[in-house]
This record gives sequence, C-alpha cells and structure tokens, in this order.
Amino acid sequence: MSTVPGKLSPSEFLAELQRDLNRAKSHSSGVSVGNSGAVTAAPKEVSADVQNSVETETKIASNSPNISIADALLGNSFGYVTPPPSVLTVESPATPAATNGNAAPRDNSDAARNSTQITGLLDRVNNLLGPAPTAKAPEGPFVPKAPESIEAAGLTAEEIERLILKMLFQRGVATGRMIASQICMPFILIEPLLKIFKYEQLVVFKSSAAMGDYEYLLTDNGRERARRYASETTYSGSATVTLKSYLQAMSAQSIAKQHATEEDVQRAFSDLIMNMKMLDRLGPAINSGRGMFLFGEPGNGKTSIAERITSCFGSNIWIPKALGIDGDIIRIFDPAVHVPIKQEVSTSLLDANTNIDTRWIQIRRPTVIAGGELTMAELEVRQNQQTKVCESPLQLKSNCGTFVIDDFGRQRMPVTELLNRWIVPLEKRYDFLNLPSGKKIQVPFDQLIIFSTNLEPKDLVDGAFLRRIPYKIEVLDPTEEEFRKLFALVAPGQGFQLDRESLDAVDYLIATHYLAKNRPFRACQPRDLLLQVRNFCLYKTLPRKLTPASFDFACDNYFSVM
Repeated sequence: MSTVPGKLSPSEFLAELQRDLNRAKSHSSGVSVGNSGAVTAAPKEVSADVQNSVETETKIASNSPNISIADALLGNSFGYVTPPPSVLTVESPATPAATNGNAAPRDNSDAARNSTQITGLLDRVNNLLGPAPTAKAPEGPFVPKAPESIEAAGLTAEEIERLILKMLFQRGVATGRMIASQICMPFILIEPLLKIFKYEQLVVFKSSAAMGDYEYLLTDNGRERARRYASETTYSGSATVTLKSYLQAMSAQSIAKQHATEEDVQRAFSDLIMNMKMLDRLGPAINSGRGMFLFGEPGNGKTSIAERITSCFGSNIWIPKALGIDGDIIRIFDPAVHVPIKQEVSTSLLDANTNIDTRWIQIRRPTVIAGGELTMAELEVRQNQQTKVCESPLQLKSNCGTFVIDDFGRQRMPVTELLNRWIVPLEKRYDFLNLPSGKKIQVPFDQLIIFSTNLEPKDLVDGAFLRRIPYKIEVLDPTEEEFRKLFALVAPGQGFQLDRESLDAVDYLIATHYLAKNRPFRACQPRDLLLQVRNFCLYKTLPRKLTPASFDFACDNYFSVM
C-alpha cells in the first residue's frame, strides 16, 4: 500500500486498509505490502495519531515477513505489543494445510475473533479521521482546481504530446518544469510523458536541472513529428479547457447572479459628478443583468458611465486561456480587453495551497467596448489561416461582464443587420457560434449589453428590439450647479488653482458664453476648455491662471463651428 503523501482522501485511505484487512482475513497470501519496508504515508486530512500509528506499525510489518500493515494495526488496536499469533501464522497457498492432503477445518472462534478485530479497527480509524466529508461541494466563489490526471483535465496524452513537441520545436531547449509552466499543466502529470518521449527517442537529456529535473532537446525524430504537428496548428500555449468546464464556470460566475446595492453604485461613480436621480435609474438597470440604452447629447458622459458600470459588482472572475472543441482551439483570454489579477503561485511540490488550475486566469469582470469600427466578423469565431488558431467573438470575451456598443448607429454595417444577429441571444440569453470544423456550438450570452448612442432609440430600432432592451436611460445635460462642480473637479488635475479670481473667471464664462447665448451645458466642456487655457498658457509662457481673457480665447476656438 505504497502511497504518495497528500494524494489519498480519508475514504481512499480506509479503502486501502480494508484491502489489507481482507488479505489478512483470508490468509491467502504470505507476502504483504509491509514486505517493501516503505513507510506508508497517510493522507494530509488524516490526523497525526493515525499517521504515527501507521508509521509505527509499518516498522513492525517490515520486520515480520508474514504480516501486513493492516495486521499490525489490528494488534495495536487491541493492545498487543506484537501482533497476535492468529495473525502472525499465515498459511502459504503452496503449502498443504494438513498432512493427509485435506484442508484443515478453520476454527470458528478464530473467524469470530477476526471479524471482531476488523470491526474494531475500522471503528478506531473512523474515530481518528473524524466525520466523512459530505458529497456537496463547499459554497463559495468559483476557483478552478488543478487536475489530478490528464483524463480529469478533459485532455488526451496525444494532445499534451503535440503541445510539448511544438513548444520544444520553437524554443529549442527547456526543462521539464518550464514545459509544464508553458502548457499550464502540473509537472507531476508531465514528467511521465517526458520519460515516454525519451524512451521513444523523441527527446534526449541535454543536461540535468534542479530538483531532479532535466533539460530536454528534440531528436531528429522529435523535430520531424513536431514539424508535422505545427503544420496543423502552430499553437503551443496553455493546454485547452473543455466546453463543458467553460459552461459550468460561466454559470457559477454569471453576472445575472450579481446584485449591486445603492452603496456599490455610488462607489463606482464616485469620480463623476452624477445626480441621485440618475444613479437611482441606473441601479435597477445594472441589477437586471440584461441590457440598456444610454442616449442623449454628445459629450454628457455616456461612455464614461458605461465604463464604470462593471465596477459596481466589484468582483473578479476566472476564464480559460483557450478552449478546445473537437480539434478547434479558441483563444478566450485577450490582454487587449481583459485585466488579469496577479496571482502568487508557488511551484513547491509540498505546498498544498497552490491547487489551482493554471489553464485558467483570474481577471476583473470584463468591460468590452466596440465603437463605430465594429463589424459582423468580430461577432463570429475567426480562424487565422496561418496559425489555425481561432479568435473568440467579442460577446464571448465579455461574458460575465459588460459589452458596450458605443456610437450605436454609426457602425459600417446596417443597424438592422446587427439587431437581427442579436435579437434571439438577447431574449434567450444564449448564442450559437459556427466553428471552422463546421460544428455549431451553444454558448452563454451572459453580459450586460449597453447601447450608447447620440440618436433617439426609436429612430434606430423597431418595437420588437426595444422590448428586449428593458431600460432606456437618457443622459441629460448637467445643471449650472453641476457644471461648476465639474470645473472644481477637473481644474486641479490641469494645474489650476481655484482661487477667488479663478471662480470669478468661471462666472464670466457662464454668463458670457453660455447664458447670454442660450448655449446648453455639456459635461465634457469644463475639461475641454481647461485644456485650451492650459495650452494657451504654455504657449505664452504665462502662469496657469483662469482669466476672462483666457476663456475668451478658448471659447473662440472651441465654439467656432458649434
């Protein structure tokens, strides 16, 4: 019963003991696991009492040629200093039990004593182990656990072989642990494969490395096979995750299960000047987890509002680096839109707290923004014809987060084409994607869709589509009071001091260039006008100070065609 420390659960450990007990009870073998002389390690969940008992009795078993660990434990559990004679005397199947050739009858009292001893042993070990764990998974956030085998990871040895050989083909030389880190698989699962590759003369040892590792180099046969694999796809990154695992993860981390409170919303928008009425309209829309229209005049902060909505939930999620679906590799993690959370992962073999599947990466809930450059191709799976690696569509990258369609109505494709593409996903909360192999898959459409536009929604879409977007929120012009607060918020960042003279200049600006001309306030204008004044001061080598003359200069430029 030789085991690896920390790899058996208590139930598995008991099962191993039961097998030894069965062998002791039947007396069918004179050789036991104790003959190896190796100390059997209890699982990490087993108490120190059990572990010490196992180690002590293993020494007894190793010194007695016809006794197993379970037999030794039997003696200990009933107070024997040495195992009882009934256990020590084990008949060999090759030796006749009686001189007359007939099997000797088994004493019923011995059988009864054996049964009592077995029951006593199991009760003792169960008491030391404590209550058995329940089958229900513990409640808490989703965390991907490291696979215990290649099969448990949803992969095959051939898929791992392709990644390893292509990685060595591109890199040249790498240690076993470097290879495991590159393909994001535990080294304990990779090491046996590397030994097989060496036996098959696909790799050779270049030199030894730390911790019993080696530097590996491809042979001519290995390079030829890697070249053949690379012709199919050049991908040699993280091992892929199955679609089933991805669906389970998205369900566990769904944005529909997140609820933002009034305090959460106020915290997310604390750096913007927002009135409470606007926040009270946004809050329920955010909690719906479905979709909303943000419409209003340009420059009032629709995009800024949309960018901050995801932070109302304030949580991180796990996404796979790549999906593997029937030979197609779909890249999910995109550094251009995803913000990773730095993880301190230990590589120690003895650290039990690093049981995280590194094929996944933890990120902030994503906020994906697409503007007028959005095309229909970005909403479908796209395969690079050179690398044969697929890029996931934007809605897949934004799952469990927010997808913002900025400047809606100004895309190069017709609005009706985009609406027809999404009218079913918005209703059903799932989408269908076509893969290069010809297969069609169903994936979650689990994000808060925000359509930001300067146009009236009713002028863009029909009633059938508006029904599927339950919240339509108009972003109004700021009031005069909010306009002044925006100046106070932005001015220090541009290097201006809002002293009495500067506040008088702001009064002059509002009276002369807004109220007198019946010009509406816009939320972006304080920032834009202060930039004009700053650039004017830099050009004239003047101190940064707000004056009526500097505002006149800025307004002449800014409002010349407005």
